[in-house]
Amino acid sequence: MRLKSSYNWVWILILIFAGCLVVSGNVQAKEKQEIVIGAPIPLTGPFAALGKEQKWAYKQAVKDINKKGGIFVKEYGKKLPVKLVIADAESNPGKAVAAFEKLVKVNKVDLMLSSQVLPMVLPTAAAAEKLKIYYHTTTCSLMMFRKANFKYSTLYFVEDDQIADSPYLVLNSIPENKRPKKLAFLAEEGADGKIFGPFFRNAAKKFGYKFAADEAYTSGSKDFSSLILKLKGKGADSAIILASPSDMISILRQAKELDLNLKYTHGMKGAWGIEFSNAMGPDANYVLTDGFWNVDMPYPYTKELGQMYKKEFGKHSVFIGLFYALSQTLFEAIENAGTLDDLKVRDAVVGHEFKGTTMGDIKYKADGTASVPPAAFQWWNGELKQVLPFIQGSWKVRLAPAWEKR
Repeated sequence: MRLKSSYNWVWILILIFAGCLVVSGNVQAKEKQEIVIGAPIPLTGPFAALGKEQKWAYKQAVKDINKKGGIFVKEYGKKLPVKLVIADAESNPGKAVAAFEKLVKVNKVDLMLSSQVLPMVLPTAAAAEKLKIYYHTTTCSLMMFRKANFKYSTLYFVEDDQIADSPYLVLNSIPENKRPKKLAFLAEEGADGKIFGPFFRNAAKKFGYKFAADEAYTSGSKDFSSLILKLKGKGADSAIILASPSDMISILRQAKELDLNLKYTHGMKGAWGIEFSNAMGPDANYVLTDGFWNVDMPYPYTKELGQMYKKEFGKHSVFIGLFYALSQTLFEAIENAGTLDDLKVRDAVVGHEFKGTTMGDIKYKADGTASVPPAAFQWWNGELKQVLPFIQGSWKVRLAPAWEKR
């Protein structure tokens, strides 16, 4: 009888303990005070210039949603303010993963917003799978992302082949008698160069271009003189350069020192940010860049967003609208899901359309990806002039004279 009585007491204690856990869990759910969103952004290293613009866009999106009282989450029966926690990805894949894991394990974030560029986005998406946290991303190869078949991430960006097509579309808009004849292609040896490089080479064939030089280089080098002299020796009069911002600045500065005169320079990735223009000064003139967004695009809130950024930094950006829209879609998905459960928030993104963002209407496919149109711009006196998509009466591409004549 005593043994049976002891077992009864054990079960009573277990039930009481379980009941305490349920009550504790319910109290914790009711007492949820904020939605904590993490972002592993490169704030130091070669991609710091882009990371600073990304950080600004995320902070502004959070500021704007909190002005409205936050996001209504049905599970808690109230609006919750958003808290943004940023960790420095240090422009390094391994450091990006470490920053991601710190945000999850130490900062206890509920959900995650994107890092920057493929070498940091893909590894952190893999970390999201391991840690089972929803990761809402951009600026990564859609092809590579689809191959990975991630279950805890989604991605919207420009299709890989459309990114590669854009310089050739712009080149072909130049009258044939003025069009550069000897095009060079320079690409960093890292992940972006290896993945996107073949697309640029295939696009060259598609548009009828043959490279006078096709060169890979080591990112972070201080001396690009041998590379530049090789282009000069092959008579290159134009170039597509896939590089980080710091490499792009170094290459173009040394091109001027060594008197490599390129009529047309299209910087992919490395010439996006205002830091490029600030560093290059008047020498940024004539340089083209890819991009995704512009203050003049006909999307809601673009003018206001662009004006706020220009008021603070004195220049426009070609991609803050991309990261602002990423935040908008995540916030809307949380409200539609009615919970902070990772997979349920992801389910509220996959297969859904988000209307009226700063990137227009964004529609996600069943595989968790969404496409946005490519764009191209030319730097002129500290401003980015939209070249692509082509708009009648808009800016026409200007070919660069020799350095000594600028």
